[in-house]
Amino acid sequence: MPFPPSPRARSGPRRRSLLALGPAAVALAGCTAGGGDPADPGDGPSAAERRARARAARDSEGLLERYDAVIAARPGLAGRLGPLRENVVRHAQAFGGGRKASPSVSGSVAPSSSPTAAVPGNDEDALAGLAAAERELAGRRSKELLGVPGELARLLASAAAAGAAHVYLLTEGDA
Repeated sequence: MPFPPSPRARSGPRRRSLLALGPAAVALAGCTAGGGDPADPGDGPSAAERRARARAARDSEGLLERYDAVIAARPGLAGRLGPLRENVVRHAQAFGGGRKASPSVSGSVAPSSSPTAAVPGNDEDALAGLAAAERELAGRRSKELLGVPGELARLLASAAAAGAAHVYLLTEGDA
């Protein structure tokens, strides 16, 4: 005697149908794994990422010019500012900037294109000016990192955190 039909009606595809369609679905998914943007095949940085990197490198190089101007105008601060300056050089290089860590921090730093007349006359004000520049750049980078892809976002976050540490060292370093 045959068994009566199941009281619940089957809806949807059967297991055998899904197994038969599996390889075709995988093949179709593999064809579209390029990222979806024909201008960006996924194997390099996008134009927006390149622009963000270039902007970050220019910002670091501008900050480096400020450090150089302060060191040139206030050679007594060279020892204190040297390690911070070297970090800024590394940031510029990490973002693709072309400047090297060339000038010695012993006070023989050649004045940059920024006029040293813009550097305040005493050490405290010079340090406060650098701290303000670091704070502003760290804040800008913190906002920018939300709109860039992973690796660049991590680099921006790292540079922003280092900038915040520089602000602390510039303002509270003597305390």
